[in-house]
Amino acid sequence: MQIFRILWRLCLLLPLIVVGLVSVGLLYPLASQARREWMNRLWSRALLRICGLSVSVSGQALMSGPVLFVANHVSWIDIFVMNAVRPTAFIAKSEIRRWPIVGWLVAGAGTVFIERGQRRAVHGVSLAMRERFDRGAAVGLYPEGTTSDGLGLLPLHAGLFEPARFAGAPIQPLALIYARQGDRRQFPAFVGEETLVRNVCRILGARGLTVRAHYMAPVGQVDDTLDPTLLGRVAIAASVRDAISQALQSPPGERA
Repeated sequence: MQIFRILWRLCLLLPLIVVGLVSVGLLYPLASQARREWMNRLWSRALLRICGLSVSVSGQALMSGPVLFVANHVSWIDIFVMNAVRPTAFIAKSEIRRWPIVGWLVAGAGTVFIERGQRRAVHGVSLAMRERFDRGAAVGLYPEGTTSDGLGLLPLHAGLFEPARFAGAPIQPLALIYARQGDRRQFPAFVGEETLVRNVCRILGARGLTVRAHYMAPVGQVDDTLDPTLLGRVAIAASVRDAISQALQSPPGERA
């Protein structure tokens, strides 16, 4: 049954991928930002539905104006979960650009790629983030720098909090909490030596996969007032880490 499920979902997924590539190559350059975001959200929701992944949202995502969404990183599918809520320009490691299909799609959707270990690259990414904040766009960041099993949180890199801090953009922590058949598991995690193709097939063959996107209060928000410039990047990273870690430790289905 698992093989048939994979084949059936692939039959649905391949035409969606073609639509996505055509949209990125031909329609995006001609469309307004609002129209591109609408297409991005619609396509991401269709992808998740085909993959059999049920998405729920708790907390209140900032749906307008500039914002830096900061999330734990579990899988390649994280990007599409976040886009299904609010279309987001992501900061991603340069290796993702070389992934077949996924890399082409996220690049065309405005992802900013960073070469790890190069200070000059960080400066370029910071400028790209500021440009997106100036347009009132959402930017997504996975400060762990790599994927984890989704049950805990790796150390966070604080450097890319600075562009949001200087721009005065809200920094909103987000916990992505995956489960299968109602139990927290690392099943969807894309970690270790596993290939992208193997991970995709594993997800396509599964039943009962869910993810809860839990949005927490922006860093520095007190009594509905917000000023992220008052905190340094180390303090911001500590606050984000505490918020996401607490959400990941909560029981399945419980709001942190």
